[in-house]
Amino acid sequence: MTVTIRKAEPRDEKRWRELWDAYTRFYEREPVEAITRHTWARIHDAASPVQAIVADDSSQGVIGIANYLLHENTSTLKPVCYLQDLFVDPKVRAHGTGKQLIDWLVDEMKRQGWSRLYWATRETNYRARGLYDKYTPHSGFLRYQLINPDA
Repeated sequence: MTVTIRKAEPRDEKRWRELWDAYTRFYEREPVEAITRHTWARIHDAASPVQAIVADDSSQGVIGIANYLLHENTSTLKPVCYLQDLFVDPKVRAHGTGKQLIDWLVDEMKRQGWSRLYWATRETNYRARGLYDKYTPHSGFLRYQLINPDA
């Protein structure tokens, strides 16, 4: 497998959508077309903080996606990067694609001078945590979330 990590391009939409839908279902949600369409549009809008990279295998095409957001914060002078979504096709997992996607973001953090790269996952997502723990220990923070039922 020869995998290249690169920015998502309009030609990736069909495969990105397939992986996005699988990611959404992994977290026990049903994909919503309006959200999918909006997310894809923001990825390609230069004014949006939402960006994406893909893992492109030379023989299989796009096999993984990572959607991330750059944002300001109150504790640093430089932006931070939130890796919001990371998903690799289950048929090709355990070959280092997730690590390659994160490594690309780590390199980009250094190139761009972002102050921090961070992400979250379910406590029970042990497979992903096995990879994430190789980068840094768990931060110890708990996430609290209020959901607006009208939004």
